[in-house]
Formats: sequence, C-alpha cells, structure tokens
Amino acid sequence: YNEYKSYLRMVSLIPFTILALGMVTAEPSFLLPYPQHVTSIKGPPAVINPLTFRFLSQPSNMLLQEAFSRYHRYLNLHDYAQTIPVTLHSLDVYLESISEDLTLETNENYTLTVTSTTATLKAANVFGAIRGLETFSQLVNENNYTVLPVEITDYPRFKFRGFMLDTSRHYLSVGVIKKLITAASWSKLNIFHWHIVDDPSFPYSSATYPNMSVAGAYSPDHIYSQTDILEILVHAHQHGIIVVPEFDTPGHTLSWGHTFPGFLTHCPGKGSIGSDYGPIDPTNEQVYGIIRNIFSEVVKVFPGDFLHLGGDEVHYRCWESNDDITKWMEAHNISGNYEKLEDYYETRLIDIVDTLNKNYIVWEEIFNHHLDIKPKTIIHAWLPNWKDVFQNATEKGYRCILSSCWYLNRISYGEDWQHFYKCDPRSFNSSATAEQLSLVLGGTICMWGEFVDNSNVLSRTWPRAAAPAERLWSDASLTDPKFMEPRIREHRCRMVARGFPAEPAFPRGHCRREYRNLRKQ
Repeated sequence: YNEYKSYLRMVSLIPFTILALGMVTAEPSFLLPYPQHVTSIKGPPAVINPLTFRFLSQPSNMLLQEAFSRYHRYLNLHDYAQTIPVTLHSLDVYLESISEDLTLETNENYTLTVTSTTATLKAANVFGAIRGLETFSQLVNENNYTVLPVEITDYPRFKFRGFMLDTSRHYLSVGVIKKLITAASWSKLNIFHWHIVDDPSFPYSSATYPNMSVAGAYSPDHIYSQTDILEILVHAHQHGIIVVPEFDTPGHTLSWGHTFPGFLTHCPGKGSIGSDYGPIDPTNEQVYGIIRNIFSEVVKVFPGDFLHLGGDEVHYRCWESNDDITKWMEAHNISGNYEKLEDYYETRLIDIVDTLNKNYIVWEEIFNHHLDIKPKTIIHAWLPNWKDVFQNATEKGYRCILSSCWYLNRISYGEDWQHFYKCDPRSFNSSATAEQLSLVLGGTICMWGEFVDNSNVLSRTWPRAAAPAERLWSDASLTDPKFMEPRIREHRCRMVARGFPAEPAFPRGHCRREYRNLRKQ
C-alpha cells in the first residue's frame, strides 16, 4: 500500500512536471483495459475546457452522436476552475463507414493521437470509435483537465468478450440491466449473455405463448415485456454490445412446465429444486413443435447472430425413473443409454435452430457427453477441467469460449480480482497449435443470480469484472497484478464518479472525487 501511495504521488505530479518542463516524461498510467500499443509524444500536455470541448466527426450517424453526448457528460462531472490556457478544443473523429451493423466480426480497432493542440480518433466504424472515446475519456486528468500527448493503436485480443446475467433466480429491473451494460462498455466488453429464464422463473413475455410468463414468472411485476426487451436491445446496441439470449434446455426448464402438460418428465421426488418434474421429456413429440415455435419467436426478437442453447446439468435420474421413457428407449434400441437420449433431444433441437439461420452456443456437457454436434457449434466451458475441454474440442475443430475461472458470484474475502486476472483462455496447453489457439474466441464473465438482485448486483459485479475484461481485450503479456492495481483502483473511482456504485477493490483507500461529492451533500 505504501508503494502504491508513492506511485500515485509520482503519477499525480506528472501533469505539473510536464507543464514546467514542456515535455512528456511517462506513458498514461490509468488506462483500463490497457491498449495494445501506447507511444508517448514529446511536447507539453494538451489543456481542455470540458464545458466547451467538442466532439466532431466526418462522417457521422446517430449512434456516434449519442456517444458524443455521453462522453461530454463524463467530462463535466466535476467543477471546472482552470487557470491554465486552453490548447485543445476538440476531438476530431474519422470513420471509414457509417454502418451500424454489429456482429462478432465487427472491426473495433481504432487509433487515437493527441498532441498539445490536436486530437484525432480514427476507426473503421462507430463501434471502434466508441472504444476510442472511452480511452480518450480515461486520458483526461480530471484534476486539471490536461491530456498527455500520446499515440494509441488499439484492438481487441479476443472477438468474444462477454458478461452474463441470470434474471431467473432473482429478477433484475430493466434499469439495472442497462446500467450493467453501460459499465460493461467502459471495459470494452461486447457481448451480453442474457440467461433470461431457468427453473425458478420464466420472466420472458412470449407473444406466441403469453401464459408462459403469466404462469412461470414470480409475479406480473417480474416480467420482461417485448417493449422492455427492445429497450435493452437498443441500449446495448448504442454501447456496442450484442445481446445473446439463453433459453436453456432440456434441463433448467421447470418454469416452462406450468404451461404445457406433459412437457416435462414426471418423476415424483426426483425432480428439479424439490419438485416432481425434471428435464423436458424428449420422447414427447409435441415438445418439438413448442420448441420450434418458441425459438422461431426468439430469433425475431433478438436480432444478433447467436443463441445460447444451454444443455448443462441434465440429471438423468429423473429420466431413469420414468416408465414411459424406459419403454420408449427400449423401442428405439437405446435402453439404459441416457447420453443417447440426450443426444436425440439435442439433435432435434439443433436441427430446428439450423432452419432459423442462427449460430449457437452450448454448455460444455454437450461436448463432454460425446453428443453428435455440428462443426459450427461453439463450446462454452464452465467446469474446473476447462483446459482438457479446450484441448479436446479444439483438436476436433470446435470453437470455444471460457467462463470456468470467471464466476463473479463466487465471492471470497480480499482482492479476488487477482484470481480472475491470472486466467487466460489460451493457456490450456503450451503445445497447442496456432490453429487450436485461433479457435478460442474469448470468454464470458458470469454473475449467477442465487444471491444478487437489484440491491447488490451492480457493486458485486464491478470493478471485479474489469480484471477479466482486460484479459479479453489487452495483450497476453499483461499479467502483472502490480501493474493492474493502480489502474483498477482508478477505474473503480472513475465508475463512482460516473454515478455507478462500484465496490472498493482494496481494503483501504478512497476516491478523491467521491469526497468532493460528499462535501456537497
């Protein structure tokens, strides 16, 4: 801690030293995630007036103008009392395209150049520009509104940089979800994996089967209407984030069964969360018509390229105890082989999804159980043996994403962000080929909902999520927690200043801006 105080004291003096000496003596110290390439430029720092500073673009579109408004607000969170002459009046943004299409292949690269009197941001599209705007905002020293002259070339290491929220176990309001999406964009994440339904509740309001939320949600107040979902989708798009909905089957479907008799397997005393019903009954032909109708609706509501099909924790004991399923398996020559029964269901499900022209992600059990899955399937690892899963899956040509070491709901005393920071999705085998490593798309930071709701999910998620977020964006060589410590501390304070209740990342310390605000109350 004393070392950190000395470091912070040194960094806080840099702008004033620069003003006196007329040159830059250090690289920007508080960027997070850290850019791929940062080069200091000789010369005095730029000085801005946040009240009159402008973001200019040519060409432009509505998404970029909305981003300009956001970042202008972020520059004006504090009192401005500058006596140093202003030298920088605008950030000039240049786009190669005004396309607003957002996919996993969208180019998020940008270059940012700041001198004493000019600032230029260049990007292929608005989403690269949004990443660059966040970096520029982090360069501004809000104590004296100076900006160190610098040239930054930046791009993501992984194309899939996700965060997951579970809204079935405890409902999260639309406003809280939007705040979490906004916070994710500050750490340059680009995927919101929405685990929207599960055993406890079905808050998704289906136009095709409206009774599913009427019967399956906790109450009429704990439902996401089609209007709510559209609001979340629009907000995510404005922040460069793709929404990937998960409708997990055949397990985790207890809340579905309230609407469809015979949809779930009846197994008294052996069902999900103490009930008499377990997974979907794969032998009931009517199931597949319902599944087709639900997913046909979902792909229209959620415009992104991906669906998450779940497939985890299918406990066979319920199927084993059902006489009708036993007879069906005998008739189909798979007696006692419940992996084959699961394979039958998953094959039918994937065939349905294939006709809907969507890519799909499955939890790792689908691969671990040796099911007959198609080459385009993305394997999502969450169990402790993820390195073996990645090795075996990439050998077979499957793409993979990681969550195993990024379960933020597993809290521990102390600075547990360091544990998250040390985990690298491509560290599964030092002998892995370049082709295998290329199949690792990235990962997803998970916040399961057993013990979070509106009251605590914001602070429990951030700034802890910033550690794996940097692992997904920045160069693989950034592994030293000592280099991360002052940056995650500053990132947390930056979030607090922007009105987000991020919890402390360290046992001692304070945010200077936090106390400014306190004195005004």
